[in-house]
Amino acid sequence: MKQIIAIVKPYLAERVLEGLRRAPLEALWVHEVKGMGKQKSYLDQYAGDDGAMAFLPKVELSMMVEDARAEEVLERLVEIARTGRMGDGKIFVLPAQPYERVVSI
Repeated sequence: MKQIIAIVKPYLAERVLEGLRRAPLEALWVHEVKGMGKQKSYLDQYAGDDGAMAFLPKVELSMMVEDARAEEVLERLVEIARTGRMGDGKIFVLPAQPYERVVSI
């Protein structure tokens, strides 16, 4: 099992989710997050003062995928989310092993 974490621009989140609708996902979580990357120096001019750090809004998609299907999901994700502009986001792939299923009583 793999955990794929994709950090994307908010306006791309719906398009990515729609594109992954029929993807072979075991689970999917969506979080609103803020962050900065290489575009930090570009953003500082909007921060108001020299010491401030400007964080851009992003959306984090965290999904669980069977090992055999991970490459398929990654290819689809990159195809949908890549715009070619700075700040497109990041994709991380982590090994995952379920610890225990939680069952409602």
